[in-house]
Amino acid sequence: MTQDEIVTSLIHANDPTPLPKPPPAHIMERSIMDLFSLRGKVCVVTGAARENGIGFAAAQAYCEAGCEVLCIWDYSDATETCEKLALKYGTKTKAYRVNVASSKNVAETTNAVVEEFGRIDVFVANAGVVWETGSILEDINDDDKSWHRVVDVDLNGVYYCAKNVGKVFKKQRSGSLVITASMSGMIVNVPNYQMPYNAAKAGCIHMAKSLGVEFSAFNARVNCVCPGYMDTGLSDFLDKKILNVWYQMSPMGRQGVAKELAGAYLYLASDASSFTTGSAMVCDGGFTCP
Repeated sequence: MTQDEIVTSLIHANDPTPLPKPPPAHIMERSIMDLFSLRGKVCVVTGAARENGIGFAAAQAYCEAGCEVLCIWDYSDATETCEKLALKYGTKTKAYRVNVASSKNVAETTNAVVEEFGRIDVFVANAGVVWETGSILEDINDDDKSWHRVVDVDLNGVYYCAKNVGKVFKKQRSGSLVITASMSGMIVNVPNYQMPYNAAKAGCIHMAKSLGVEFSAFNARVNCVCPGYMDTGLSDFLDKKILNVWYQMSPMGRQGVAKELAGAYLYLASDASSFTTGSAMVCDGGFTCP
């Protein structure tokens, strides 16, 4: 076999559809605005309990787009958040207390969602934590939990979610996984040192690319959003001098707000992005352009 034949056979090993494949029939006659609709969809968003956070912005957008069911997974209790969204949009919602760093907890909760609602159409792996320690050369030993906490939540947690929802997508032969990565997976942040966070987010970007290829065998898509500096409260511990450097380095001269990312999450979740997989959508106010 030629190299091209080997590559094609690997990518489409479990798909008998002859090449070239036709575009999805269910999108061809729909209007562009209808393609952004999530009517009838069951959506899961992790890390969405905080109302100024990225996960909440995505969850709210999905409710506005008419999703049938919205499930919020969070380490803290998201019941109140779900109740507010249900009251405002009339969407059926449910909160799950989940530690995404636990493979067992993720597997059990994935099964619980499918058992109750029948399927998962959209899964946003958004839950994450920041690196607050500074340089790894400071007084941190290998028994310190800071490194492990960041990697366990920001990278391993995404892997556990992808692994379990991927099984659901494969059975359904459809689905969209959206991962919250970061521009920090593409650059080195200064003047604040945050190598563990950057390394974890770089892993998320490549995970999305790799799984975008793997999941295409059963018509599922995987993408990631790479936000820039966002005013969500997670960076409030930093010295204002560092924040001022960020503003000076950003073409827009400010941090973004979570609402400004909602469109990216809706696009990647919806049929409007039916030909988008393995992508890293950068939403950073131009920070990585210079």
